[in-house]
Amino acid sequence: MTPVEKPRALLAQAPRRWVRLLPWAVAFVLFLALLPTTITVLSADYGLHGAVAGALAVAQSAPLLLAVVRPLRAWCVVFAADVAGALALLTVDFEDRLLWPFPPMEIVGYIGLCLALGLRESRRTLLGVWLATAGASVALGFVAPHGTGARDTLLTILGGVALVLGAALRERYEARRRLAEQETISEAERGRRTLLEERARIARELHDVVAHHMSVITVQADTSVYRLDGLPPDAREEFTSIAATARESLGEMRRLLGVLRNEETHGELAPQPDLTRIGQIVEATVRAGVPVEFASCDPDVPEAVGLSAYRIVQEALANVVRHAPGAATRVAVAEDGGRLAVLVVNGPPPAPSAAPLEERGTGHGLVGMRERVRLVGGTLEAGPLPDGGFRVAAHLPLDERDPA
Repeated sequence: MTPVEKPRALLAQAPRRWVRLLPWAVAFVLFLALLPTTITVLSADYGLHGAVAGALAVAQSAPLLLAVVRPLRAWCVVFAADVAGALALLTVDFEDRLLWPFPPMEIVGYIGLCLALGLRESRRTLLGVWLATAGASVALGFVAPHGTGARDTLLTILGGVALVLGAALRERYEARRRLAEQETISEAERGRRTLLEERARIARELHDVVAHHMSVITVQADTSVYRLDGLPPDAREEFTSIAATARESLGEMRRLLGVLRNEETHGELAPQPDLTRIGQIVEATVRAGVPVEFASCDPDVPEAVGLSAYRIVQEALANVVRHAPGAATRVAVAEDGGRLAVLVVNGPPPAPSAAPLEERGTGHGLVGMRERVRLVGGTLEAGPLPDGGFRVAAHLPLDERDPA
């Protein structure tokens, strides 16, 4: 059995507390104002019996409190009470100047109720409410005690305006809420897509690194019979098994690469860069107008670590060109306690000679750098400096057993 959903009050999702309390305050004020006014007007001005006037006043004003939570149910009660009140007024003799079939206080309460309906119900329901209101006004016009006139359509016109206004406010709020949700989803999706693209790129590069070693293992195992004399049969079978396993693993990696690499990424087929090529991107950055000071000791590092260091420097220098053109920059790569330290620091851009090529960044470059550092078990620190510059510092383990 499906549990009954607890109804929510009007504007319950508003971010500000006073907006959430506003419907209750309006309903309470209308109730306190309309209840004694309705009793007085129906009994004193229209001449209706006091008990009947009191019952009608309660039925027409009390449901306004319910309208904050269930406006459609409140409308059913108020609509029936208003029609009943119009029929009850046919039993008394009242002056021609007084409004009929709906006195002024009933119109005020009905307009507030229609506004609540517009904030909650669908367009089809609102159209039904307005047609019911117009139909009741037309039907009661046939039994009007003093003839019909333009003022008899006052409730129909004002009620329709309130319904349209409430619906417009609700749809505007829904449109803004959906837009905000879509922007949030789009931003999260962009970050996720960037992360997946970077992981796929890393997977392709790791394939090229590992494939080289697997190929060497395969060749060494296949040629061991010819290079090593006097191998016993068991050793030959072992080398043959090693070569077959390595060849099979290499084939599986190539099939996986076929999924990750599309036909247009011809550049990925080239040998992957390492520490020795950092000087090339430094020279290219200098040609782009950024003064770069470069220091490197070129330690012997694993290929995956060297590739990660190259990509980090590449992305950091690209960010300097985009966001701080002409800023003095320092790049340092050195071995530090069993780890490779990569440092890229730039100062503030020279003002006002150079303006940033991009006012705002997407942050995708930092996402890629952090992903690369995490996959090799290193650490990354990136952030602005007090003088307006930026600092990127990465520590990559040279030994894969390093707990860092």
